[in-house]
Amino acid sequence: MTDPFTGAAPAPRRMQLRGIHHVTMICADLQRTRAFYRDLLGLGVVREGDNDDDPGAQHVWFGDAGGSPGTLVTFLEYPQMDEGRVGRGSTHHLAFHVSSREELDAWREYLVGAGVPCSDVLERSGLRSVYFRDPDGHLLEIAAA
Repeated sequence: MTDPFTGAAPAPRRMQLRGIHHVTMICADLQRTRAFYRDLLGLGVVREGDNDDDPGAQHVWFGDAGGSPGTLVTFLEYPQMDEGRVGRGSTHHLAFHVSSREELDAWREYLVGAGVPCSDVLERSGLRSVYFRDPDGHLLEIAAA
C-alpha cells in the first residue's frame, strides 16, 4: 500500500508480530488437565516441570510434537486459587482449528460419547463450531471453515 499523499511505499516494519506463540491458563489439578488435553483431546505434552517465573508452581506445555509456536497451550497449577470470574480482563474462549466440517462433526460425536457436554454445531458467517468446557471451566471451541 502506498502513502496516499506522497505515493511512496511505506518503510518496512522493524518489528512484526507473527501470530500467537502460546496461551497460558490456570488449572487446579495438572493430572486432571493432562488427562483432558493429552488423553481426550490428543495434544502432546511438550514440556513439564517447575515454572521458570514461579519456582514451585507446576507448568505443563501441550502442543504438536515439535512444540511449534501457534500450537502451544500451557497450564500453571494453582489449586489454592479462587475460581475465575468472567468479565473484562478475562479470556472468553480458546478455539482449536480442524481441517474440515466432517472432522468437526466427528469431534462433536467423540466428545459427547466421552461424556463431555457440547453445544450443537453452530454455523455463523461460514464458520462452523462446537463449544465445550474443560475440567476447570475454560470455554473451548473447535472450529472449521
